[in-house]
Amino acid sequence: MFIKIILTVVFLVVTVGVGLYSRKQASSVDGFVLGGRAVGPWLTAFAFGTSYFSAVVFVGYAGQFGWKYGLSSAWIGIGNAVIGSLLAWIVLGRRTKLMTQHIQSRTMPDFFGTRFDSQGLRVVASVIAFVFLIPYTAGVYKGISTLFEMGFGIPYEYCVVIMAILTAVYVILGGYRATAMNDFIQGVIMLFGIVTIIAAVLAQKGGLVEAFHQMAQIPSDTNPAENGGFASLWGPDPWNLLGVVILTSLGTWGLPQMVGKFYSITDESAIHRGTVISTIFALVVAGGCYFLGGFGRLFGVPPTLPNGRLDFDAIVPGMLETLPDILIALVVLLVLSASMSTLASLVLTSSSTMTLDLIYRDKKSEEGEVKEGTIDDEVAEKIERRKVVVMRVLIVFFIVISLMIALNPPTFIAQLMGISWGALAGAFLAPFMLGLYWKRVTTASVWACFIWGVGITVINMLAGNPISPINCGAIAMVGGFVVVALVSVLTKPLPSNYVANVWKCYE
Repeated sequence: MFIKIILTVVFLVVTVGVGLYSRKQASSVDGFVLGGRAVGPWLTAFAFGTSYFSAVVFVGYAGQFGWKYGLSSAWIGIGNAVIGSLLAWIVLGRRTKLMTQHIQSRTMPDFFGTRFDSQGLRVVASVIAFVFLIPYTAGVYKGISTLFEMGFGIPYEYCVVIMAILTAVYVILGGYRATAMNDFIQGVIMLFGIVTIIAAVLAQKGGLVEAFHQMAQIPSDTNPAENGGFASLWGPDPWNLLGVVILTSLGTWGLPQMVGKFYSITDESAIHRGTVISTIFALVVAGGCYFLGGFGRLFGVPPTLPNGRLDFDAIVPGMLETLPDILIALVVLLVLSASMSTLASLVLTSSSTMTLDLIYRDKKSEEGEVKEGTIDDEVAEKIERRKVVVMRVLIVFFIVISLMIALNPPTFIAQLMGISWGALAGAFLAPFMLGLYWKRVTTASVWACFIWGVGITVINMLAGNPISPINCGAIAMVGGFVVVALVSVLTKPLPSNYVANVWKCYE
């Protein structure tokens, strides 16, 4: 216990210290939200990866999908690396950087408002982002607190509150720069931790070959006389596995806290290096998490909940609880690193969105720039400081709301994330991506996609999830492209001179 406490305290002191170190660079809006648009490839790549993978993946997804699909769940990690990281950087990185800088966009709702010349889109997008980032944040709290409870014996409620306070402290102090620097430190811990934990867990079952052999002997859930295929290439349920791959991989393309990383990177050469770094990081961390979770059935049946369903969130903690104390400490740091980085990204995204897109909406000229000459420099500086203060207050507000949900979680971690990702990426992915590449995308098509993504997610949830939140999210994302393309063809395009001016950034 002494080792675990010492390592955790050192980690937390460093985290808060980074926040203090970065506070001078967080005095302006651009500094607080985007790190001055001058964050290098290593920090950006690690910020992307650590925001992507949290306790939601390590505890919730790895446990639940490892149990359902066995070793084939590793395909989810591979999809995350190839689609969610490599292709995301290639397809979105450069064009996002250039266009958002050209139109002076600081958030995804701001992008929608300026790119499609509609303040209404900007307002509604900010509300969607704020509302649906909350269940994702609650899922992260739940995942990290489950591991903390296992490692330290601290009640779940105390863990949730402590994590919320610590995350708020360093984000409020240092903004995006502090978040990115801490993400790098936390990312290094994640890379080392996942490799070590996999080796230790498999050693308990006689090594990789023996563990693989044991998985091949596990019978089907529906027919004990048959092999369940939990050690096969595609697993027992390849189609539902594909839905998970789509949701968790393609979803990053439409999440405000992920796409925002491209806003802040320094230049195009940094994007090329960041692409490689981010992909390798995702392959090790995500591939490792799902590969580890795939062996969950070797460690017994998880406990059941009061409703009789298996407690999937207890699978990974159950695999780790017999490890030596030093490795338990490493697990705690691994999940703490993954979760605090994600939490920081979520709360910073939500607070900046509400502040810049609802409370203080800059009026922009046709050239996509804030009108100059309307206020003097002294007044402008005061407004900048006021915006940063409001964002800091909203960080606390957002954390309190998500904390209340985390203390009374309505469902499994995986379902919380499915609802969040489905609505956000279902609404934002298609209009954002097509808006970077296709001049013909219309304002009406963006409205239609917002209604589609949020509508199908909410209706499915209110109907008792006849389609699993995971598959519903995947349908929302893919269907969004059809909605945007179809409505764009049938509705009035934006003025050609307006679109031409936006497109100057690519010349």
